[in-house]
Amino acid sequence: MTSIDLSDPKVFSRGIPHAAFTALRTEGPISRQYGINTGREGYWCVTRHADVVAANRDFEHLSPAPLGTMIFDRKELLNPKTPRMLIEMDPPQHTRYRRLVNRGFTPRMIAMLETQMRVVARTVSDRANRLLDENGEIDVVADIAAELPMQVIAAMLGIPEEDHDKMFALSQRIIGFDDPESDNNGLPDGEAMMQMYAYANTLGAKKREAMNGGVRTDDIVTALLDAEVDGEQLSELEFDLFFLLLVVAGNETTRTAIAQGISYLFSNPDQWQRLLDDRSLVTTAVDEILRVATPIMYFRRTVIADTEIGGVAVAKGDRVVLWYASANFDESAFVDPQSFDVGRTPNDHVTFGGGGPHFCLGANLARLEIRVMLEELLDQMPTLGPAGPAVRGSSNFTNGLRQLPARRT
Repeated sequence: MTSIDLSDPKVFSRGIPHAAFTALRTEGPISRQYGINTGREGYWCVTRHADVVAANRDFEHLSPAPLGTMIFDRKELLNPKTPRMLIEMDPPQHTRYRRLVNRGFTPRMIAMLETQMRVVARTVSDRANRLLDENGEIDVVADIAAELPMQVIAAMLGIPEEDHDKMFALSQRIIGFDDPESDNNGLPDGEAMMQMYAYANTLGAKKREAMNGGVRTDDIVTALLDAEVDGEQLSELEFDLFFLLLVVAGNETTRTAIAQGISYLFSNPDQWQRLLDDRSLVTTAVDEILRVATPIMYFRRTVIADTEIGGVAVAKGDRVVLWYASANFDESAFVDPQSFDVGRTPNDHVTFGGGGPHFCLGANLARLEIRVMLEELLDQMPTLGPAGPAVRGSSNFTNGLRQLPARRT
């Protein structure tokens, strides 16, 4: 069980290490693991679906606040005055801050974006078809999967169209911190984060100036500028962290899900044909894509009070890693979990966290974006197929693809 170091991003260079996770779920679903990124004390590795769900909901004993959500320690968070992202907070603080942006992510608000999404998806498919006519080949990641999530989250935040490419490039650098091909030594790209913060402040200043002149825009950035927590407005760094989280999470995760979903459809052409024959399967296909893609493969918690996980005692101060990439393929939760079934139901995947206060804020948005893009591809690009193998990044945190060559079959 300990022969594979799950803290090493290189282990994931060929995809989720399913054999290792299957062995762990069978032999030691709550096991002590050690690795290059976890120090001598190691961590508790949680791999079973039921245990991941229970632990994800147990904010009274397991917290992201002390040392962050990454497998390594963010020791600056030990200072209670250090501003932190929403995903690094616990209730009641988490609840107060989440309310600031909740309104932008309600089912009703997301549904209002559908018309705009379909316009963007049609533009994407039209351009991809032109590239296929001209070159005979496209890259699914760059030419299909990337555009819709970036445009949607940018519109929700009020980011001008001319800045979309910049935000996309910065978010890629930030989320790809643990890829061995990067030069960040396994740490977040500080320069990219500072550039993101600087952009957020510039954008916020422009919107505040417009607000002072009586011109308001209905977007999340404006809501954050107006917001107060405990009678005080957000500090500059709190605003910056909110902006960074929304850009990166709202862009990268859905891009990964769309690209991985198309890759799975390429590898399972019978499932693509099922969708072409029966469009009512699109809804269940979206959740199956979310399950197998698992864009974020783990989150970490720190034990803040002695407790048990799956009957195993864990002590205050212990590091706990919740492997969504394992839970989504748990044989006890899914029938034939390694198969890709666009009609799978029920499908209680944990891609959005498995419930609790940290349930993904953008779940409704992600589902709609994937559905709209999938329906557009079925309508406008029904013969799209693989033109070569997918090129992966090497990360144990994000399940992203660098490239996915495609052509008409």
